[in-house]
Amino acid sequence: MHELEPYYRWLDYYESKDDDRSPLYGRTYSEFEFSNTIYNFYIHPQWDYFGSNTLYLKILYANYEEQFCIIELIGEWNDCLNNDIMFLKRDIIDPMIKQGIQRFILIGENVLNFHASDDCYYEEWFQDIVDEGGWIAMVNFRKHVIEAMQEDQLHFHLNFNEHLNDLKWRKLKPLHLYTVVDHLIIKALG
Repeated sequence: MHELEPYYRWLDYYESKDDDRSPLYGRTYSEFEFSNTIYNFYIHPQWDYFGSNTLYLKILYANYEEQFCIIELIGEWNDCLNNDIMFLKRDIIDPMIKQGIQRFILIGENVLNFHASDDCYYEEWFQDIVDEGGWIAMVNFRKHVIEAMQEDQLHFHLNFNEHLNDLKWRKLKPLHLYTVVDHLIIKALG
């Protein structure tokens, strides 16, 4: 797991540590010191800790004018034991919503498992953004993770479908990815 690093080809466009509107502003990173772990497996030091011991993230891009952000995740999303959604909502999402972000693209290729608790934080997140045309898109999550989220009725708050789950997002620039995702969500809701 220590070799899986957050997507880095958009660093010319955005770095959350340099964005004074980001909840991760001012963070410093080491390229050589591996200190964060998921179940005793070291992860790459570029991933950001936000309160969860099993789930880490990287804000790959935020555009306040267009009101969207792209967040990549790694680890096990465990609401049951660690209340990961609470930490994500309170420490990352709420500050971003206060800065005007209304549309969230979550990239989940490296999310290995999902364990639900209840949908309160998901519902709150959705309610916080829906009146402004906001949405939460789940991109490239593993099939069993999506199935677990569907079983727990999270599809009422999160957008996932086969088109979102098969995006070649690394070939796109951030604004183009946003445009593609927005189109797919509008089409699915159509």
